[in-house]
Amino acid sequence: MTTLQNDLFLRACRREKTERTPVWIMRQAGRYLPQYRAIREKADFITMYKTPELAAEVTIQPVDIIGVDAAILFSDILVIPDAMGMHLEMHEGKGPIFPHPIRTKADSDALTKIDPWKDLKYVLDAVALTKKELNNRVPLIGFSGSPWTLLTYMVEGKGSKNFAIIKKLIYTNPALAHEVLEKLSAAVADYLPAKIETGVDAVQIFDTWGGILSPHDYEEFSLPYITKIISTVKRTIEPIIFFAKGVHYDLTKLAASGADVLGLDWTCDISTARTVLEGKTALQGNMDPTILYAPKKRIKEEVIRILSSYGRGSGHIFNLGHGILPDMDPENAKAMINFVKEESPRFK
Repeated sequence: MTTLQNDLFLRACRREKTERTPVWIMRQAGRYLPQYRAIREKADFITMYKTPELAAEVTIQPVDIIGVDAAILFSDILVIPDAMGMHLEMHEGKGPIFPHPIRTKADSDALTKIDPWKDLKYVLDAVALTKKELNNRVPLIGFSGSPWTLLTYMVEGKGSKNFAIIKKLIYTNPALAHEVLEKLSAAVADYLPAKIETGVDAVQIFDTWGGILSPHDYEEFSLPYITKIISTVKRTIEPIIFFAKGVHYDLTKLAASGADVLGLDWTCDISTARTVLEGKTALQGNMDPTILYAPKKRIKEEVIRILSSYGRGSGHIFNLGHGILPDMDPENAKAMINFVKEESPRFK
């Protein structure tokens, strides 16, 4: 096995000693970078992530430009429902759209079981090419959406403000919701190990819409499926990060999923989370992305505050509490990265 030049991120995931706190940014390969936008002018979003050469190029850009300690594969969580037979469209200014969303048992029956080696070969090809071009500089993270978050998009058909359609489904036809969630769980449980086998060093499960559920409903419609997936993927040694936005009513239940790392959004106090979890998992996060609008002095203050809040010792991966916004100044993102590198050694 080839040794990584920078394995800080992986050591922190395993709660091993590190010289400083590793740092990366969710959505770090994206529109806030001029270099990304230059490529985007020549190819639409779906073409970019379905073309391994383009996906690899934009995946590596943040490593070169802002100096992050890990790369995350440029892709999309909706590749899975797309591969299952739901036609995905990306509309400029509107985001992802499924013209024929899930509404009935017949819609569920039409979903096909995926073979990631065939149906998502373009993703795995992008993993292999990215690993080659990274040349062991930093680890590569693969990811998937959680079954619940995928189902939300598949039922709503697009982004939503009140999530009325998916909520109506789980309250009027929970059996159908569970049927599709089972299919999605099987797909994700096949997809993530395929990514690991192809070369990613860690995986992250994004439960972006977990926070729209009550704690009771979360434990019925989301957490059990994530736990099932993690138990399957755990046959490998690569770390698993579980990021559930807006879900921190009981962090011990999230930790019981078997994840190695819990991602925290900015509405959760990282010191409290560390105390509650008593070292059961590493923690990732959790700066409010909008702090990057602030002057560099304010960004530095917030970096130090979060590092101080986590406290001394291992097991912290610095990140934003959600994805970086497209109108952020790359220089502010780079400054944040550098502040973490400069300030975190004293907390070790």
